[in-house]
Amino acid sequence: MQQIAALYVQTGGSYYNLPGVTPFDQDDDARMYMGPWPVIAHPPCQRWGKMWKGQPGNIKAGKVERKGDDQGCFKSALFDVRRFGGVIEHPEHSNAWPLFGLTKPPRQGGWVKADDFGGWTCRVEQGRYGHYVPKPTWIYAVGCNLPELRWGVHKVRDDEFPPEAVERHGIAYCRKAGLMAFKGGGKDASARIATPPEFRDILIAMARSASPG
Repeated sequence: MQQIAALYVQTGGSYYNLPGVTPFDQDDDARMYMGPWPVIAHPPCQRWGKMWKGQPGNIKAGKVERKGDDQGCFKSALFDVRRFGGVIEHPEHSNAWPLFGLTKPPRQGGWVKADDFGGWTCRVEQGRYGHYVPKPTWIYAVGCNLPELRWGVHKVRDDEFPPEAVERHGIAYCRKAGLMAFKGGGKDASARIATPPEFRDILIAMARSASPG
């Protein structure tokens, strides 16, 4: 069994207590990873998405975050995947893709060449693998087998929004905010950021198919 490293993962989450998988959570500082195994990397995404500026209340108070300010985590993950093989997972429309010169994957799915470093990229929805919302995701892979995934775009139905949210805000507001805002919000983000076991296992198989170095 090829040993792999799971970088930037949730403490005690789905990558823990698995044979052949060494997890690195926030306390381990995965930026210091020096190999030699292929990796699965889930670098923090807060400063890369559409809310990169921060919470509206903080913005009004004059505290605006810097786009891409993740303390070098994505850059380090990109180096590790290119050096040791493996995969990076990030949300759809991550600003890291254009900043690091990666090709934007097609929305309907399928693998496309990402760069001139042997990378490939695709879009897939974790909701097709057990997440409670669609959770569209971009994957970047180097040196891996590229599996055929469950491609496609799930169009959220109006009846999928909590009735109390629709009653309070109206369906137009709910559609604009997105399903995650109502089913994945709150102070406890564990369920929102968790990787479904079936999807995790696909990423693990991809990383294990890579030849380090």
